[in-house]
Amino acid sequence: MADRGVDLSALPKEVRDQLAELDLELSEGDITQKGYEKKRAKLLASCIPHLPKVDLSLPDVQLSPGHSADPSPSPEAPGPSTSSAARHHRAHRSGGARDDRYRSDIHTEAVQAALAKHKEEKMALPMPTKRRSAFVQSPIETCTPPDTSSASEDDGSLRRKAALSAVLAQSLQSPDYWINRSVQSSSTSSSASSTLSHGEPKTQPQPQPQPAISLLADVLAHTRIENSVPPDVTSSTPQERGSRVDLPPAVRGMSRGQSRSSMLDTADGVPVNSRVSTKIQQLLNTLKRPKRPPLSEFFLDDSEEIVEVPQPDPNTPKPEGRQIIPVKGEPLGVVSNWPPALQAALARWGATQAKSPALTALDITGKPLYTVTYGKLWSRSLKLAYTLLNKLGTKTEPVLQPGDRVALVYPNSDPGMFWVAFYGCLLAEVIPVPIEVPLSRQDAGSQQIGFLLGSCGVSLALTSEVCLKGLPKTPNGEIIQFKGWPRMKWVVTDTKYLTKPSKDWQPHIPTANTDTAYIEYKASKEGTVMGVAVSKISMLTHCQALTQACNYCEGETLVNVLDCKKDMGLWHGVLTSVMNRIHTISVPYAVMKACPMSWVQRVHIHKARVALVKCRDLHWAMMAHKDQRDTNLSSIRMLIVADGANPWSVSSCDAFLNVFQSHGLKPEVICPCATSPEALTVAIRRPGARGAPLPARAILSMGGLSHSVIRVNTEDKNSALTVQDVGHIMPGALMCIVKPDGPTQLCKTDEIGEIVINSRAGGTMYYGLPGVTKNTFEVIPVNQAGAPIGEIPFSRTGLLGFVGPGSLVFVVGKIEGLLMVSGRRHNADDLVATALAVEPVKTVYRGRIAVFSVTVFYDERIVIVAEQRPDASEEDSFQWMSRVLQAIDSIHQVGLYCLALVPANTLPKTPLGGIHICETKQNFLEGNLHPCNILMCPHTCVTNLPKPRQKQPVDVGPASMLVGNLVAGKRIAQATGRELGVVEDQDLIRKHQFLSEALQWRAQTDPDHVLYVLLNAKGVAVCTATCAQLHKRAEKITATIMERGGLNTGDNVVLLYPPGIDLIAAFYGCLYAGVIPVTVRPPHPQNLAATLPTVRMIIDVSKAACILTTQPLMRILRSREAAASVNIKTWPTIIDTDDLPRKRPPHIYKPPTAEMLAYLDFSVSTTGMLTGVKMSHAAVSTLCRSIKLQCELYSSRQIAICLDPYCGLGFVLWCLSSIYSGHQSILIPPLELESSLPLWLSTLSQYKIRDTFCSYSVMELCTKGLGTQTEMLKARGLNLSCVRSCVVIAEERPRLTLTQSFSKLFKDLGLSSRAVSTAFGSRVNLAIGLQGTAGPDPSTVYVDMKSLRHDRVRLVERGAPQSIPLMESGTILPGVRVIIVNPETRGPLGDSHLGEIWVNSPHSASGYYTIYGEESLQADHFNTRLSFGEPQTLWARTGYLGFIKRTELLDASGDRHDALFVVGSLDETLELRGLRYHPIDIETSVSRAHRSIAESAVFTWTNLLVVVAELGGSEQEALDLVPLVTNVVLEEHHLIVGVVVIVDPGVIPINSRGEKQRMHLRDSFLADQLDPIYVAYNM
Repeated sequence: MADRGVDLSALPKEVRDQLAELDLELSEGDITQKGYEKKRAKLLASCIPHLPKVDLSLPDVQLSPGHSADPSPSPEAPGPSTSSAARHHRAHRSGGARDDRYRSDIHTEAVQAALAKHKEEKMALPMPTKRRSAFVQSPIETCTPPDTSSASEDDGSLRRKAALSAVLAQSLQSPDYWINRSVQSSSTSSSASSTLSHGEPKTQPQPQPQPAISLLADVLAHTRIENSVPPDVTSSTPQERGSRVDLPPAVRGMSRGQSRSSMLDTADGVPVNSRVSTKIQQLLNTLKRPKRPPLSEFFLDDSEEIVEVPQPDPNTPKPEGRQIIPVKGEPLGVVSNWPPALQAALARWGATQAKSPALTALDITGKPLYTVTYGKLWSRSLKLAYTLLNKLGTKTEPVLQPGDRVALVYPNSDPGMFWVAFYGCLLAEVIPVPIEVPLSRQDAGSQQIGFLLGSCGVSLALTSEVCLKGLPKTPNGEIIQFKGWPRMKWVVTDTKYLTKPSKDWQPHIPTANTDTAYIEYKASKEGTVMGVAVSKISMLTHCQALTQACNYCEGETLVNVLDCKKDMGLWHGVLTSVMNRIHTISVPYAVMKACPMSWVQRVHIHKARVALVKCRDLHWAMMAHKDQRDTNLSSIRMLIVADGANPWSVSSCDAFLNVFQSHGLKPEVICPCATSPEALTVAIRRPGARGAPLPARAILSMGGLSHSVIRVNTEDKNSALTVQDVGHIMPGALMCIVKPDGPTQLCKTDEIGEIVINSRAGGTMYYGLPGVTKNTFEVIPVNQAGAPIGEIPFSRTGLLGFVGPGSLVFVVGKIEGLLMVSGRRHNADDLVATALAVEPVKTVYRGRIAVFSVTVFYDERIVIVAEQRPDASEEDSFQWMSRVLQAIDSIHQVGLYCLALVPANTLPKTPLGGIHICETKQNFLEGNLHPCNILMCPHTCVTNLPKPRQKQPVDVGPASMLVGNLVAGKRIAQATGRELGVVEDQDLIRKHQFLSEALQWRAQTDPDHVLYVLLNAKGVAVCTATCAQLHKRAEKITATIMERGGLNTGDNVVLLYPPGIDLIAAFYGCLYAGVIPVTVRPPHPQNLAATLPTVRMIIDVSKAACILTTQPLMRILRSREAAASVNIKTWPTIIDTDDLPRKRPPHIYKPPTAEMLAYLDFSVSTTGMLTGVKMSHAAVSTLCRSIKLQCELYSSRQIAICLDPYCGLGFVLWCLSSIYSGHQSILIPPLELESSLPLWLSTLSQYKIRDTFCSYSVMELCTKGLGTQTEMLKARGLNLSCVRSCVVIAEERPRLTLTQSFSKLFKDLGLSSRAVSTAFGSRVNLAIGLQGTAGPDPSTVYVDMKSLRHDRVRLVERGAPQSIPLMESGTILPGVRVIIVNPETRGPLGDSHLGEIWVNSPHSASGYYTIYGEESLQADHFNTRLSFGEPQTLWARTGYLGFIKRTELLDASGDRHDALFVVGSLDETLELRGLRYHPIDIETSVSRAHRSIAESAVFTWTNLLVVVAELGGSEQEALDLVPLVTNVVLEEHHLIVGVVVIVDPGVIPINSRGEKQRMHLRDSFLADQLDPIYVAYNM
């Protein structure tokens, strides 16, 4: 690098600062090496003027030989020498694509060049993974090309690898190389297993890999990143692999402090180099490219100022011309014989030229079907007018009055009927509103047409008999009510139904005035359809202006290919033609589709003087012309191109002239024009004189255009737009150019703005919508100072353009196609043109492409949707999509947000076959688009995210001063449960110090008291246990253990039982024997492979000396199926306790002190870590006492438990609590609910239970499964009014939505709204909060989600945006103290501050049961001291974030109640962009995004956010979820989703408490074991 020799210290300070800033960006990963060097070079160049030509940037990477700009050289192309033009012609021949409005050779070359430039940078985008069954389109098995990007982490590595042979380079560059050879080895596991639904034989011959492939595969294998942890793109610290102990596969080290990166080995110990991670790696490499606008250097941590505002670029072009002067059209001449009204012209020709032809209509083959003469037209229109006014109602109550609005519903193929209806309405002085024929109830935009009919007050529709027959009907034959339409009366206007007017009846034809003559519909950008009213005088003046501008003569012939119901087709082909007695030949759209040459043949046959066409028709005629040798177009004096204002029309006009000049077409007759529904014709090119030079074109810079500035493009022809003029403005009109947004200020001469027109020949208003009218039809332009330039009102045309030399008008786009992205304007048509110039277009249909913008995260984002050809392969589509991205990025300097391909013919159509953009956008936003391929690029185009937060170093500062009970001026956040009180009675102390003694004491004093009742699925008590029975059963087990186990006191014994009384008896049997019980959930017999390893692991980790179990389970442990997943030869001694001999143990063990271990509690946390904690006898009895006091439990009480009894509070309530307090527990195994849903609720009702305990899974089962059956349950007599407290046992943030819906659903069954609450426990302390009987109801607060990310709590009002509700986690148990601590400084925090929940309580666990002796962790989690404040107390860290808020409520003792709110587990939080996110918040947003998302889970992988969504709907909706998920996470959490994985319902693993196992999910994803429906890698 040339700048290495520069003395940096000699540079000015601000340059040094900027360089330091750059270095920081590079180290943070915010900028790539290449971008860094470029910027650095720029900075240095600016202050080292004496280095005139030193190239400070990297040399461009040369393309390797044998690699042409076209990625897939066609077979006949010998090599790179083939010129792009030749290739272009070949593509042209083979393509045969019909709609080429956007064709431009120059543009195609520009796009090719842009792509070639990108090719040098070698972007490899990871291809999405798709399950074959979901979208079987092509018979080729999907095979992912090997990862080409791992070879090029940065451009520098490319040069290092330049030694690779040319063949290798070529094969690397061209993905086709992979596709053709179909390398099967890397194909998806899912695709390999799925059967193709085409029915071809499964066995495909496996192609032999070519030597080049295997060579390449070797290279790629070695260039893969060696370490299985991919590089972290966003953090600069070198990754430390935490030292790891080799645990059995699914278990993790238990350290909470370990770095996340150490958790990357997957569940099977599969290294993470599997295919999924290669793709993510590819994605990361792609994301290393810097985003376009550099981020500014500060981060506003203000809730309002979330968005990064890009600083204005000093190089932005600004307009420099003078203010524009309004342009005047030529005066409108007065011709003596012009009629006073249009109807008068028809009357005149009908009388004097009755035989003269007015209209010829064609049949579907292009042959003339009928000709209507002026005489016929006049007499039929007269009949219709008479019928409308006199024959529809009674004499006294006519249905129609003059001035009423009437809908005209006629198909395009029947212009004669339409003409008669239109003129009939004019003669009857009712106002025609022509609309399209509705084809179905759900037509695209039908609702908007309904809005139009409503706003115009239309209640009558005229139509033809044929058309009426074709309309959709109800079963009893009536025409259906179309969506959104007012009630309509239908009138058929065929001649046979019309009445001849009486002799004395004459139509009233007044001189043209300002009354409305007709209403033409127009759709706005938002899709609303409004009616533009055209007055009688406007209609007449417009016809006169057109006659003068086009120089129409009486008796000419005109061929009209446009829709005669609106726009140019109506103005020229129906109105002006009648005024001038022109013979119109109407060529409907249907004829054009069948015979594209038909209009050219009509011109030739009729020697037509004028033809009215669109670019589409030019293109179609050109494609079909080779069959026609003898056509002659020399008669044409004017070929009017209706959409000549589209910038892309110029190439169609040129190409058409090229082909047909030899057929007599004169270059000067091509007349593009510009029109708008509001201003009617704006400008039209007049035919030039023979041989005069053709008008010049403007070649504009796209960059300038995006800033609304006209700059002639000289240097970079790739991003140029060639525009043709649309002639001069209409006679009698006045035109200005004004700024399109804000006040209507006049533009400068070199600025692009909206064309506004003042003319008598324009629309007058939006009918029935006065508010919108004012803003469009009555604008007065103002000058730079803001003063109006005159009194006269102008109408907005919706066209963007400028005035060129000689007052020629140039149009560069339409307001409705304008996409405003980050302050720059882009035109939808320009983007379409660029997309379609990307060869090969064999992937999509040319005319079926929609471009629109959606607002996501405070800016417009561009979306392109195209219809994919059925024969396009996945590879083709993906390749085409990634090349479109690159082309648009290069030429328009704008990032695409989303590119979607949908199956052929699925985009909503407008009546004339175009794409209904608004409806398409609506479908996209509602998730109804059903794409078959999608590519989202939020990383590249979302540039206004706030800068990542830099974590400040935390020290105990002066704000942490403690004064009494205040910290930083606030009360210390701590809460205490009631006093445990002292037990006076010695007997009770003896009884209760050890649970084993409590049971013996109960068996003596109250032997027949029933402690436990176990229910089966039918609700029948299958087993009960009295105190004596339980004691005796425990004794038998003790005797057996002593005999057969050969155990020593203090050995660990695993209890493997289904939920029931055996488990309880075995537990006490162990206590009696002096061994330590470890309860373990038995493996699931249908799913041993997944559940048995966990059992094995707990047995290994706890070093169990013996297993107590039932006979069926013992058989499973020794079965052949078990041997498949674990080593069954090394089980410890297995004792089945089903048939025990009646023996009593010689003695019952009594622990010497209460500090001795009672049992071990093992549980797998949500982060996938298996932890066992030690519970001493003292802790057990205090915990039971605490629960007894809180819930007021004594021997006459009954409680119902529907929980898993293996760990945590569930185990305590199931096995311990009843023995201590003597109450009766009704046990309901949660598994029984699967076969009998109402079991739990009917038990509550039947036994009149006051207190019940359940898990979230149980509550969710009831809510989802019984929600619709409450009436039936009520009828059965189910009554829940007895339930006083229903406590959900959980170790997570309370799921408020679930508990609330449960309460609401079962309110009808008498459930009190106050009954449901959530308990809170953790590994270090099994029960911290539990809603008892005495305390106040649990309170709910609303917290601002943004503040939580910053580790703060900001309480807001209910319903505030971005707020989440949090419910208090039960009342703190007696004897428990909780304090909120800053996890970094370990200092106490104030009230309502977010921090880690620490707990001090006699029933905390006494430590982790570990076999590796991680003492530091032990001390850190169980015996921690505060850094200041109260350093002598020992606290246990729960690992959960939460806060304490003092409420207005009073607790039992009359003090104000301190509520504990749990926000989430610290281990689960995601650290992204320097902020802390709770997965549940993101998941809540995701689940709201689309009705088909059943459940979702998120996790991170190397700073990429991965969202897994379960698809509840049909598989065709899978890809709809990708943009919606990306949008919602961006909008609500300001995060960009890296990967979206769509899976089947039930894939997200959930533990027995109903908590998502996100880390297991992550492991399965990385090991490619999810069999996803679709995986989208967002760019």
